[in-house]
Amino acid sequence: SLFLDRFSDTDLSFTDSLYELGMILLSEIGGSMGPIYGTFFIDMANKGTPEEEITTEVFAKMLEASRDGLHEIIEARVGDKTLMDTLEPAVQALKAAVDAGESFPNALEAMRRSAELGMESTENMIANYGRSSRIGERSRGVLDAGATSCYLILTAFARGITEIDS
Repeated sequence: SLFLDRFSDTDLSFTDSLYELGMILLSEIGGSMGPIYGTFFIDMANKGTPEEEITTEVFAKMLEASRDGLHEIIEARVGDKTLMDTLEPAVQALKAAVDAGESFPNALEAMRRSAELGMESTENMIANYGRSSRIGERSRGVLDAGATSCYLILTAFARGITEIDS
């Protein structure tokens, strides 16, 4: 991977790692997903600071910033069969967990579960944006690739942060 090749011997903070990954995705990965996930990671990184401890509240703000940044570059919203169907419920679940005073591991699990349900909801949708929108009704019956990749990223965050926090 480009990121590992460049930074495996570098001591980067969590937010610096997100920023560098985002820059690679934004500038060196083609298609639509490079800029989308580049924005996702850069906006997350920009909301945190390298010195700041990543708490439940900080992570929720970082994830919310990534969602808000994507709203600026893509028109898709929940129900359009895109990664927003995964990301939006994940953000909402994480914010609700923060408001309820949940522990970081419990908040991350709530985020992950909501992301999974959001991803699964795309199976019965018709795509309104992206490449899948070109096939219309035939997009029904399969999970959206963007929603699935977003779920995998959020699951990796939940598992990785929980392991570090333990």
